Amino acid sequence: MPSFSFIHAADLHLGSPFQGLALKDAAVAAVFVEASRKAFSTLVGLAIERRVDFFVIAGDVYDGDWKDNKIGLFFNREMARLERADIPVYLLRGNHDAASVITKTITLPSNVHEFPTGKPGSVRLEALQVALHGQGFAERSANDNLAISYPAPVSGWFNIGILHTSLTGREPHAPYAPCSVDDLRSRGYDYWALGHVHDYEVVAQDPIVIFPGNLQGRNIRERGAKGAVLVTVEDGRIDHERLIVDEARFAQVDIVVSPDDDQAAILRHVEQAVQPFADEMAGRMTALRVRLSGVTLLHGAMAANRQQWRDEVEAACHRVHEDIWLEKLELRLEPPSEKAADADGALDLRQLLAEHAGDADIAAEAGRLIDEIAVRLPGGLGATDMPLDDSVDTLIEEARQLLLARGQGAG
Repeated sequence: MPSFSFIHAADLHLGSPFQGLALKDAAVAAVFVEASRKAFSTLVGLAIERRVDFFVIAGDVYDGDWKDNKIGLFFNREMARLERADIPVYLLRGNHDAASVITKTITLPSNVHEFPTGKPGSVRLEALQVALHGQGFAERSANDNLAISYPAPVSGWFNIGILHTSLTGREPHAPYAPCSVDDLRSRGYDYWALGHVHDYEVVAQDPIVIFPGNLQGRNIRERGAKGAVLVTVEDGRIDHERLIVDEARFAQVDIVVSPDDDQAAILRHVEQAVQPFADEMAGRMTALRVRLSGVTLLHGAMAANRQQWRDEVEAACHRVHEDIWLEKLELRLEPPSEKAADADGALDLRQLLAEHAGDADIAAEAGRLIDEIAVRLPGGLGATDMPLDDSVDTLIEEARQLLLARGQGAG
């Protein structure tokens, strides 16, 4: 079997908005907005530099239907770069770019090969003795086990299965194209190139089953390094290397304050906690969520003057590194003692929201109520500090903090 290499990518989500960023600096916000495109351009450049034999994309090239042709033109331009380098591309559709979702098209170069959506298809690369097998999504919701219908392997060749799936379940991802590792193993392939899950994961070694994760984090839930996988096959041995290509990064730091900490001490804690992120940035901008917890005499003042504290914490981040920007300041603080009525009110709110944790309408209403409480406080929270992707649990805590602050006479 000849030696060869290929790139396995997935979940480009071109055209996806960044969620939860309240960046006041327009130039910085633009870096995050363009990050997904730049990350993909970087990956294409690495494919050309490494002289890979082919390029695999396991679904969700696009985040949804295009508002205009700009996203299609961008993807076409990158595919043309690969065509000029004689690198073919094999891709399929996922839930975000299912055939029923995407209504606009741009004709792509001849090096791009898309797998069918009605049934599995196969492509044979004779010179490399490689067979690729895949099936894309016709509809956004693919509830059937697609893997069990994939064809038998080509005997004596290196067989690659390409699939957009959540396997048996990966929170918080929807359970599309559900299947087990045993289902994949039963096909007799050598490598499974998966997509849909946004975290990098080597699921199995026999055969090798990998989620490369997405190329670029888009919100605080998608933290850490992002990229794709370079796979090299030589003398029957399979090696895989993670390629980090993200342009900007989301991160979170948790800091526990003590009752004796004054403002200066808390800000020193922030600087110390932020330093490790500065050491690992490698030229990337970072959107950082800072979560403060613990018991503090400053609880009421901090809850009532969140915007000032937000700015102070962001300034502390900038003192460590100019490209660390505050995504959100999250307060999970306790006063030395809570008034019983305030505690009871917070508990009732927690119980109410917990009972409706899966209800998007309840969560939205909770967010509106929190905004209403916040603006009644001096130096209130303000809508710009509320990331759009916050969980119900985070909303509960926000409301509790505000209720406690109001109970201490801040309102």
